[in-house]
Amino acid sequence: MQQRKLEVCITPALLHLYDISQSIVVVIDIFRATTSICYGIENGAEAIIPVATVEICESHRTTEGYLLAAERDGAVVTGFDFGNSPFSYSKDKVEGKTIVLTTTNGTYAIHQSLAAQKIVMGSFLNLTALSDWLQTQNQNVLLLCSGWKEKMNLEDTLFAGAIVHNIKEFGYQLDDASIASEDLYVLAKNDLSGYLKKTSHSERLKKLGIEADIEFCLNVDLTTAIPVLDGERLVKMKAFELKA
Repeated sequence: MQQRKLEVCITPALLHLYDISQSIVVVIDIFRATTSICYGIENGAEAIIPVATVEICESHRTTEGYLLAAERDGAVVTGFDFGNSPFSYSKDKVEGKTIVLTTTNGTYAIHQSLAAQKIVMGSFLNLTALSDWLQTQNQNVLLLCSGWKEKMNLEDTLFAGAIVHNIKEFGYQLDDASIASEDLYVLAKNDLSGYLKKTSHSERLKKLGIEADIEFCLNVDLTTAIPVLDGERLVKMKAFELKA
């Protein structure tokens, strides 16, 4: 049996270098899209529909029961219900709802990954649940860091390293980016918040006065749900899929 690959793509700009057609792609946008998606699905959102543009998000305004979420450059787009702060995805706000979401980086990375065999969302909130599921899958894994406007960022690369750290012993062939990201995670894991205070996106969010979002996004294992792309909708992975 051919050894499974475990690869890290540090920015969507490099995704064309990878063959994802036989891979599970884990989309990572720690500050904040995939964190908010994981939290929203855990809190009972029926589905989250990631769309590429603000205009497409706007086009759903007349759909009864949909909430519209749009973020650009870290801020909520004027006229939308909310952006991608995880605090907007609490149970009282999203349970039973469908949310249409567009963000600067995370939803872009999702759309760049549509050729993958399966697409799931990763965050520190579901780190253990996601790691446990991945190591049971007889598939290549590509950890796709959303980065910032197609440039590398520390927080996504560090989380990719956390996944590598958790599953590398389960028979994977690592690439250099996986090794480097794990080294970064080992360096930072005892003080994630302290290490990530130096990140450029952290500074952007602080300027917007939402430091609480940063701290929330670094909560480990707050959720167990794994959002998976089903058609155009991100939904909670079902129990039979978790066991497959």
